[in-house]
Amino acid sequence: MRRHLILVGLPGSGKSTVGRLLAELLEVRFVDLDEYIVARHGRSIERIFEEQGEPAFRELERREMERVLEAPASVVSPGGGWAAQPGALEAAAGRGFVIYLEADPATAARRAVPPGTRPLLRGADPVARLRALLDARAGFYERADVTLATQSRTPVEIATQAVELARSRAGW
Repeated sequence: MRRHLILVGLPGSGKSTVGRLLAELLEVRFVDLDEYIVARHGRSIERIFEEQGEPAFRELERREMERVLEAPASVVSPGGGWAAQPGALEAAAGRGFVIYLEADPATAARRAVPPGTRPLLRGADPVARLRALLDARAGFYERADVTLATQSRTPVEIATQAVELARSRAGW
């Protein structure tokens, strides 16, 4: 049975870019969970954070991810903090094959453009913010089924390797 392919990692690690390519290669639906939330709720992630705060957003994210996991297998890119929420990885177990796209904070900051569009990266030093996020989340990311280094690799190379993993380890 095919399982969802769930890409986790820092903002800017390539989840959306690689996810779209991976879905295209596997000929399945791609779900960017942030875009999915915006479409379903009619408000930007930034606005949800401003109006309701991060805890309310994380609960909304958890519920919407559950909805996505109930659908046929797809490639899913949740926000960078989804995996670090209590019970998130456990809730996806059995229905998802989790791939950690590992990127160092400097590389992720360069990729997370345009600047200022990600609520948790606002401030004078996005690299420092990403370092702090990685320190807080690394233990969760490392619980993924597999880790793919993204340094010095193109999105196509990463997606191609992910296809091989999907076929050999996730029932594709």
